[in-house]
Amino acid sequence: MGRRDARRLGMVKAAEQGRVTNREAAAGLGLSVRQFRRLRKKVREGDETSLLHGNRGRPSSRRLPAESRERVMALLRGDVKLNDHHIADLLRDDAEEPIVVSPASVRRIRQELKLPPKRRRRPVQHRHRRRRRARRGELVLIDGSPFRWFDTNGPAWTLLGAIDDATSEILHLTLRPTEDLHGYVALLTGVITTHGVPAQLYGDRSGILIRNDKQWTIAEELEGQQRPTQFGRMLAELAIGFIPARSPQAKGRIERLWATLQDRLAAELRLHRITTAEAAMNYLPRFNAAHNRRLAIAPAECTRAFRPAPRHLHEILACRYERVVARDNTVRIPGRWVQVPPGSYRRSWHKSRVEVRETLQGRLLVLHPRHGQIAEQPPPDGAFTLESRTSERATRQRAQNGSPGSPQKPERQPARPRPQPKERGIGHYTNIRRPAPSHPYKGKNPQPPTFVAGLEGRTKSMTR
Repeated sequence: MGRRDARRLGMVKAAEQGRVTNREAAAGLGLSVRQFRRLRKKVREGDETSLLHGNRGRPSSRRLPAESRERVMALLRGDVKLNDHHIADLLRDDAEEPIVVSPASVRRIRQELKLPPKRRRRPVQHRHRRRRRARRGELVLIDGSPFRWFDTNGPAWTLLGAIDDATSEILHLTLRPTEDLHGYVALLTGVITTHGVPAQLYGDRSGILIRNDKQWTIAEELEGQQRPTQFGRMLAELAIGFIPARSPQAKGRIERLWATLQDRLAAELRLHRITTAEAAMNYLPRFNAAHNRRLAIAPAECTRAFRPAPRHLHEILACRYERVVARDNTVRIPGRWVQVPPGSYRRSWHKSRVEVRETLQGRLLVLHPRHGQIAEQPPPDGAFTLESRTSERATRQRAQNGSPGSPQKPERQPARPRPQPKERGIGHYTNIRRPAPSHPYKGKNPQPPTFVAGLEGRTKSMTR
């Protein structure tokens, strides 16, 4: 009798002696009251073995047949040393008598025979705690956390945050419906305008931050490297390095921050009855100051690694597209277009290669490599979301290739109706009328043409 059965028997005897009730004993054993009464009745009748499971001592119905076990043992005891997976594959691929056996079953039989494995399993790789950076701004961790911040039954919002690695100080927080490019650009804008330009960012391997696909264009093959994402181009112009994490544990400091915020920030938002994103954004600076005052630590060095913000930050933190000015002096990106005014002496910009930048606020800037900014368009009316604009053709190609981060494949369009065959007659294959079946040229022995009287001489003269 095992520990579980002995514990049940002791609880049943205690109930028989009146020391515990049926409900208390059932709760202690994790059983229902009815099931405990059944066990108590069987023990009262003198059948203590009824506490044992009915399958005890019986062989398993899924046990390997004796012949299969013998074949596995023969391969294990053979002169050629084979690993467990190899033995399972050989038995499965046997042309005469294939046997389906799992590598775990082979390993269990090998352990019963007390045979060592072919190769020792590699031990768990040792990992050490990453030390903090010495200066503020030397490394900034960024990430997003979807959570029901306002109400347990409400919609989930994504909180994007950035903390300093040296001090665990919250640098900036922003709230977005989803984790998107607009949120990360707004987060980076808040960090730079408030503290300065950091040296490096540490984030996950999201398709918004880095390229995860293996699709190379001809231009990228000639350059020898993949072009970064829109966010990567912004970091490159700001001279900010980016370290992609390979696991959540690698950026554990910001992961632990989310546990704190989901506990404290969510409670404070509900305590102040904040139910909208605008009100939450107004409350976040107050929460950040209190959090940093209580939980932030002092850096190892007093010097700061933050650099001053550039002069035209709004032009740098923008999506950029290479375009050629059309004949009507317009530049187009998917969904928008800009009219380029004439240059000096009524100059036309036709065929000029320019760069179009779409800022976080929605402004469109047209930049010429030599003349600088040559056109500008104000932001559109209403709410604006910054996103990477790609053509519909490129989107369809990425979906067909199945590259990571691409949208799902569009639904298959209905097949085009096949053209109906034309009626036989004039114009079916050529514009010449087909001769009738009774035509003299259609027979096996075609008849020579007959000439009309009076035209024979003329025909001979023409042939001459």
